[in-house]
Amino acid sequence: MTGPDDEADVVVDVRGVHKSFGPLHVLKGIDLRLRKGSVTVILGPSGSGKSTLLRTLNHLEKVDRGTVRIDGELIGYRRRGNTLHELRGREVLHQRSRIGFVFQNFSLFPHLTALENVVEAPISAQGRDRAEADADARALLARVGVGDKLHDYPKQLSGGQQQRVAIARALALRPAVILFDEPTSALDPELVGEVLGVIRNLAADGVTLVIVTHEIGFAREVADTVVFMDDGLIVEQGPPHEILDDPQQERTVSFLSRVL
Repeated sequence: MTGPDDEADVVVDVRGVHKSFGPLHVLKGIDLRLRKGSVTVILGPSGSGKSTLLRTLNHLEKVDRGTVRIDGELIGYRRRGNTLHELRGREVLHQRSRIGFVFQNFSLFPHLTALENVVEAPISAQGRDRAEADADARALLARVGVGDKLHDYPKQLSGGQQQRVAIARALALRPAVILFDEPTSALDPELVGEVLGVIRNLAADGVTLVIVTHEIGFAREVADTVVFMDDGLIVEQGPPHEILDDPQQERTVSFLSRVL
């Protein structure tokens, strides 16, 4: 396992994580440590465990063994002696309010406008002042290029616009890290570039990002670290030029030969 040497610099710390769904062992002992301000792209074939790993980072999926820490905080559990006790729902929701998550299908509230979608979580999950949250939301929607769509409902927006609203919603929480689960897979091809452009700008601004994607060119351009997963394991990880241009493991070579 490679990763930051300075403990204070670690924002995502995954140790020995296993996850099964019935007899299907999906994650088979994942170790991953990521720096603040880093951009990590997770690649791998369908069924390799990429999205499941992402969902364990904010306890959307409970781990069977191992631990996940974000910014030093144990996610989903509290340790008492040598025993881990799962947190109550309200406590987990509070933890999630510091972990942005952008879903592949946008997951906006259909009955709320773009502005209301972004304002809702800072107020309900973080107790922020409405006027402050409103001003913040307007600035964020402008930042991602939909400042003119404040009062539109999701059904009035294109897929690319909906995804940009979802990114603004994640940013509104001022999270320690933002997780993206295949953020362009539900988009028409001509809209992919605009969403990747927003993510590219976030990376340039130093936001900590973890992105599951099939966009190899984007990974090469934006990522600090590429993680290749297969069969529930991290097969190899490193800088994009190493993993994409000079992979050391046969499984990585085979995967890249099919997608490049």
